[in-house]
Amino acid sequence: MSLSIEHRVNEILDNLRPYLQEDDGDVEYVRFEEDTRTLVLRFLGNCDGCPLSMMTLRGGIERFILKDIPEVRRVEKE
Repeated sequence: MSLSIEHRVNEILDNLRPYLQEDDGDVEYVRFEEDTRTLVLRFLGNCDGCPLSMMTLRGGIERFILKDIPEVRRVEKE
């Protein structure tokens, strides 16, 4: 049985969360849009509205997700 996309994303996020939480931030899974293969995440705490959040998304989170979950083509923030 293969694990759901949500489960696999959350496993990756669990490994990245401690770094975000050091700055009182966090991230959570919102949805996976199968038709566009887009994963949507929500930033929480200090990450929500942070000017560096897109850099965190593209340079960090998205890189790990695209490497480990081939079904995901891109990652966007809500």
